[in-house]
This record gives sequence, C-alpha cells and structure tokens, in this order.
Amino acid sequence: MSNPYSWLNKSLDTIHRANWYRSVKAIASKPGAVIELEGKPVINFASNDYLGLASDQRLIDAAVAATQAYGTGSTGSRLLSGHKELHRELEQAIAALKQTEDALVFSSGYLANLGTISALVGQQDLIVGDRYNHSSLKKGAILSGAAAINYLHNDLVDLQDKLINHRALYRRCLIATDSVFSMDGDLCLLPELLAIAEEFACMLLVDEAHATGVMGSTGAGCVEHYNCTGKTLIQVGTLSKALGSLGGYVAGSAELIDFLRNRAATWIYTTALSPADTAAALTGIEIVQQEPHRKEQLWHNINYLKQRLSHLELLPSQSPILCLQLDTPKTALNLAQRLIGAGIFAPAIRPPTVPTSRIRLSLMATHEQHHLEMLIENLDRYWSYGNQKNIKS
Repeated sequence: MSNPYSWLNKSLDTIHRANWYRSVKAIASKPGAVIELEGKPVINFASNDYLGLASDQRLIDAAVAATQAYGTGSTGSRLLSGHKELHRELEQAIAALKQTEDALVFSSGYLANLGTISALVGQQDLIVGDRYNHSSLKKGAILSGAAAINYLHNDLVDLQDKLINHRALYRRCLIATDSVFSMDGDLCLLPELLAIAEEFACMLLVDEAHATGVMGSTGAGCVEHYNCTGKTLIQVGTLSKALGSLGGYVAGSAELIDFLRNRAATWIYTTALSPADTAAALTGIEIVQQEPHRKEQLWHNINYLKQRLSHLELLPSQSPILCLQLDTPKTALNLAQRLIGAGIFAPAIRPPTVPTSRIRLSLMATHEQHHLEMLIENLDRYWSYGNQKNIKS
C-alpha cells in the first residue's frame, strides 16, 4: 500500500522551489514600534497595531481585571454557557462607534465573515466579490454554497456587467468587499457600491478590518470616511488591529443582528470571546473615541513616509498600508532579509497571497521620526538600479 501522506513532502518541495515557503518568526517582547525578533531589536513595520494599543497599559489592566473577575475562558458558546454582560457592553460600544442599531461579537474577524456570509446566502443565491478580497470573504462565499463570481479590483463597470448578466438568475445577491484592501492599502469605492447595490437589489457587506480606528473623523471606518453612516449595509470588522485586542464583529440593523444570533454557525457553535479580550477591546474603543491625537499622529506618519518614498514603486494607498512592488518572490525575500540585517522588520508578501511580490509596510502611531528616517535611508540604499540587481541575486 502506498503512503497516503507522501504527497505532502512533494507539495512542500514545490512551495520551496517557487519561493512561496512561509515560516513564523519568534517575537519575545510586547507589541510596539520596536520589538525583539529572534533575539534582536528591530523597528516593526509588520504590525496591524495601527494606534499602538496592543501594549497600552490600560488595555492590559482591563484584561487582567476581567480575568480576575470572570476567569480565563468563556467555557462555551454564548447561547449555551458563555454569555457575560461584558460581551453585551462591547457590542453596544461597537454599535455606538459605528452608529448602527446593534452589533454582534465573534471570536475572530475570520469567523465573523464565514458565519455572516454563510447565514445570509445559500445555494439559490449569488455572491459578487472584489477579486482582491480577504481570504475570509472568499472562504465565506465557498462555505455558503452560493454561486460566487469575482469582479475586477475596484472596477465598477465590470461589477455592473456581472450583475446585468447574472443577478436575475438568483434569489438573493450579496456584494462583498474589503473597505481597506489589506495587501494593497487602497480603498473600495463605497458610495458607488451602495448605488449599484440599490440598483440591482443586492445586499452589501463591507469588511472594515483595516479601517476601524483608522479611517473617518472618529475612527469609525470607511463608512464614516465616505459619509455613508446610516446607510443600509452590513459592516464586518476585527478587534485585533487598531483596537489592540482579539475578536471580530458584525454591525448593522437590529433585524440583521437578531437573525445572525439565530443563524450564524460560527457564532452559535463557537466558544465566546474570552473575558480578557472582551475587556481589552472595550477599553480600546474608549481610547479611540477619547484620544483622537493617536489617529492624527498615525496619519502624520503615513503622509510623511508617502512623500519621502514617492520616488519608489509604491502601490496607490489611502491607508497605513504602503506596499513596495518587486518583480519576483526571490527579490522580495532578499530585500526583506537585508532590511532585517539593518534592524528593520518589513515582511515580503508573495504569491499566492498577492498577485505580485512586494514589501508590505504597516505604519503605526507610535513610530517615531527616527524610525521612519531609518527605513527611508535603507530603502534608498537598496533602491538604486545596481542594488536592485544585487537584491535579486
């Protein structure tokens, strides 16, 4: 009999040959602008902790206090054994931030997308999603059993063409998009998407994972940034980026949230968010609302770095995510390794995660001027024609 697992080694060999192999790096410090990576201090441009809250003492204290009061785990699903008033307080705080009627907290943003999409549509329905959508949106579409079609990235004409050709064939239709695209940094065209959704009688789901706390006058996200607060749509997001904790959420109408409590399998059958994560996220939201200077400092850093790196091949971005395009996975890996050697952690992102290789830079409010200058100096050093050739080798 042949070994039924022998294909794994062959598949790993293929991944290695394509320079797609991934491995984790050990961090031995709190999150921050400077971290200890595999025993060495490095400036951190790899974090989604946009406001620097993941190491804020107030979030730590809230998590400790909640653990002392309620224990380390929620012990079960909220419908069965895991609900605490702390969970409901967090949902009300999210709804207040997003200015929606209600919200529902999941144990991760990934689970929020899987559960919401698979609850809203099924085999008689259609999902039309941006081709650059996050994996959780794409996997949610597959899990739902609905017909799933991708439209070209931020191409409204292609979206309309696909709806003209397919919408009438299905009972319900869901348009799904990231608001900030996590591997490019650009934004969806939300007002136009809302108009198209209304024209074709579609639901619209917007993933605000990288926008919450960052975009909009109060940090409520791209919905606020585009002055679309109060419009009928489904907002999904995460508590693990700018809010400094862990978990996901859905915000929308009271009717939507009530339906998801009864139909979202990844909420019904999953252990509730831990008391520590819940309390930390609640404190993170309070800080976002009370300390707007954090977001202002983040945007100062973003605008300064974009200006100083304007001569490089940056992808268009309107967010803290700046991506430096490179021609091959090997080039990206080599540049990332050279930056690590210079004390800068900026990861190489390669296919199949993205269509083209890049260095992804993620800005934080807690990056200081000298951190930015060190990054600029090292990128300039390697970005001459001659050094590009050297990086490739």
